[in-house]
Amino acid sequence: MARCVTLVQLSISCGHLIDKDIGSKSDPLCVLFQDVGGGNWAELGRTERVRNCSSPEFSKTLKLEYHFETVQKLRFGIYDIDNKTPELGDDDFLGGAECSLGQIVSSRILTLPLMLKPGKPAGRGTITVSAQELKDSRVVTMEVEARNLDKKVIKNNLNPTWKRFSVPLQHFCGGDPSTPIQVRCSDYDSDGSHDLIGIFHTSLAQLQAVPAEFECIHPEKQQKKKSYKNSGTICVKICQVETEYSFLDYVMGGCQINFTVGVDFTGSNGDPSSPNSLHYLSPTGVNEYLTALWSVGSVVQDYDSDKLFPAFGFGAQVPPDWQVSHEFALNFNPSNPYCAGIQGIVDAYRQALPQVRLYGPTNFAPIINHVARFAAQAAHQRTASQYFVLLLLTDGAVTDVEATREAVVRASYLPMSVIIVGVGGADFEAMEQLDADGGPLCTRSGEAAARDIVQFVPYRRFQNAPREALAQTVLAEVPAQLVSYFKAQGWAPFKPLPPPAKGPAQSPQA
Repeated sequence: MARCVTLVQLSISCGHLIDKDIGSKSDPLCVLFQDVGGGNWAELGRTERVRNCSSPEFSKTLKLEYHFETVQKLRFGIYDIDNKTPELGDDDFLGGAECSLGQIVSSRILTLPLMLKPGKPAGRGTITVSAQELKDSRVVTMEVEARNLDKKVIKNNLNPTWKRFSVPLQHFCGGDPSTPIQVRCSDYDSDGSHDLIGIFHTSLAQLQAVPAEFECIHPEKQQKKKSYKNSGTICVKICQVETEYSFLDYVMGGCQINFTVGVDFTGSNGDPSSPNSLHYLSPTGVNEYLTALWSVGSVVQDYDSDKLFPAFGFGAQVPPDWQVSHEFALNFNPSNPYCAGIQGIVDAYRQALPQVRLYGPTNFAPIINHVARFAAQAAHQRTASQYFVLLLLTDGAVTDVEATREAVVRASYLPMSVIIVGVGGADFEAMEQLDADGGPLCTRSGEAAARDIVQFVPYRRFQNAPREALAQTVLAEVPAQLVSYFKAQGWAPFKPLPPPAKGPAQSPQA
């Protein structure tokens, strides 16, 4: 599972803290906690104490792991420290704030009001948090060929040109261009008994002076044969140090993840008024559709600044003319299908359920093409500013198989990913074929997808698992899919401008 795991450091400052000390300002310290479930919070770290200061800028940063596919709830507590004990119970509480790590990295700099308790502000106190990924994003990219190697090379190729390859700079030379490097050229054997052809010593600085040539020396042959010169020549044609951008580079560079939902209203779901229906709302007001929506949406919503998400239904007869629609707005407002947050999508779904007639067939292509038109418009901007994630919730096999294949293949050339969650116990073989982990997806005419953009997961695997487990699985591939698209286009992270207002949701022309 390609989870996005990296280390980030948080820089923290506060403003207008309340004063608890008599005759002087407070001596604040910030403590970071993370929600570990069950109403419990674990301390992750503390800043230093800043003496006599109501607007501290803490020097000590706090480090923690970042995971895209889960909601990491954080709590910041500011305390006035007047003793040397590590316990906080005897220190004055100056205010706290809660948010998710996703909110911090997507905002780059996040300022929140400090609260003494829910509904009670800590005066004018605020906390500002910024994040930075801890990594060296540089890679060494090389292209190497050889001439006149000893007769050990596979396929009798004594003058090979190897495929271009990249290695993280830290792994290559520890980040130091002058670090000595030993290069070994061997005849590869699958059983591990590789035959040494020769070695040479160099450094990154020397390798970058391209074209650079090095004699490949076999130590034993050099000692035994006085006439020995070398076992071939290695020529470095390309050696470049490049920046390889990460998912967080793009997110913190202002890339918005636009989230769209499509819900299956076909007749195979069963009468929503029957407890046997997949659309039946239990006494607690939930079903598998809503559980899956909450699981995935609660993660993705942190990466969209305005939290307005278009939501559609498909496969139902829709009022007032009762024609079958495969792309109707859940809020029945086709010119503005945006819902306010995940709760807005839930509310629209609950209101739409009794107003439509479940019908069929199960067609995915219309909604995929709808989102793809927006993704195409974003791609024309030629900036890494927007990426689109479509969540399809369905109970059965797709009917328009070929049209869906073609839609997915076209979308694979756009800044877009498709997540499919199979609800119920139907045969989802056709869905699994769309998830092209085993090879590139192709249309009947032979056109191949540019990259794998579909992730399919049957909900039944997670019926007895924590809600977070579903999101961790279906969202695991999104970071790599986003990076692979922008990398293929050669686009660096976008520098954010004020987000444009979303207008009517008429599908723009690609």
